[in-house]
Amino acid sequence: MVLLNSSLLSPSPGLVIWQIIVFGLLVFILRKFAWKPIVDGLKEREGEIEGALRMAEETRAEMAKLKSDNDRLIAEARRERDEIIKEAKDASSRLISQAKEDAQTQGAKILEDARASIAHEREVMLAQVKKDVAGLSLEIAEKVLRKELSDKAAQQSYVSTLIADAKLN
Repeated sequence: MVLLNSSLLSPSPGLVIWQIIVFGLLVFILRKFAWKPIVDGLKEREGEIEGALRMAEETRAEMAKLKSDNDRLIAEARRERDEIIKEAKDASSRLISQAKEDAQTQGAKILEDARASIAHEREVMLAQVKKDVAGLSLEIAEKVLRKELSDKAAQQSYVSTLIADAKLN
């Protein structure tokens, strides 16, 4: 068994006083030279962290604003695109309906011109036929008058022959 020295278990009062003085001196020196720079460094670091957090929050807010602006611009661009497409469709519809109306107008005009032309040609042909019939009638009458026939049957036979001869020509 080991016997413990009783002087280690109960220190002398002089040693305790010296230990208190050294401890107080150590606390004074640490407070004067170490605690203040350590606390200042911690406060500075805390300020830097708060600044970084504030900057991160500002950046986040700015990013949210930019995203909002981008969303607004995209919505505006889509609205403008839809408006342009609608205007193009409307213009296309107007052009198509205008083209149809123009085609119908031109078709009606061409049809009317063709009818007028046909009517004019018909009148010209009827005038020509009347002229030809009148000329033939005059020729037949002239030939009948030149040939004096005594009987009526011979005259009718001669007129029939002239009419048949006129139809052949």
